[in-house]
Amino acid sequence: MKRIAAVLACTLALACPARGTAQELDSQLVLERYAAALAGIAAPKAVVFNYSVSQAGPHNLEQTHTIFRVGTLTRDQTTSVDGDAVTGQIRILSRSDRYAIVRLAPRVSEYSLLFLGARRNGKHLDYTYAAAPYAPAGPFTVTEVTIDGVTYLPNLIRFVAIAEGVKANGSIAYAKFGKYWMPTLALVSAKIDGKPARERIAWGGYAFPATLPPSTFAQPKPVALPTIAPF
Repeated sequence: MKRIAAVLACTLALACPARGTAQELDSQLVLERYAAALAGIAAPKAVVFNYSVSQAGPHNLEQTHTIFRVGTLTRDQTTSVDGDAVTGQIRILSRSDRYAIVRLAPRVSEYSLLFLGARRNGKHLDYTYAAAPYAPAGPFTVTEVTIDGVTYLPNLIRFVAIAEGVKANGSIAYAKFGKYWMPTLALVSAKIDGKPARERIAWGGYAFPATLPPSTFAQPKPVALPTIAPF
């Protein structure tokens, strides 16, 4: 009798998830929550962050930058090149955030998303879908998206990109910083005119001030060079 009770207890333990263990949701329900999360996402009014970029291929590059952004207004300050610290390399630009999640995430109205499976991520599950655009998506096409099982926002987007002389595939990872969903790592492999190339971009050091002073985006004054008086 004790043996039967022990076997029954073991069977129930296997059949019922342990307390605190995440249960897999229906894949369509995940997509509904994903669409709602994208619709409600907010972009920071002001943001400061660092990023490093490494390129290997026809042109090798190692740089670090500090970015100050309010809307589309951007101050891009190069802080090192090929491991050497630099100063004075500042560009004031007006451009949208090309890596913003609202720009790159595949919309259910634009992509067919086919459930591939769920995988554990700490105490929750993430959900991965193959992505195929309903219509030609242009030079950038998402091929796969993994949806975070807590926020229901993408934490990994895989893509292919085609431009003149360039064919690339890669991934962009995202994570939560404060109340915002920001990029953390991009990895790209490409062929440029048939030659292999790689790129890695890592983001970090995020801060979200209420605003930035107008002087942040003032064009830097050119440095006056010394002159030699004529004889």
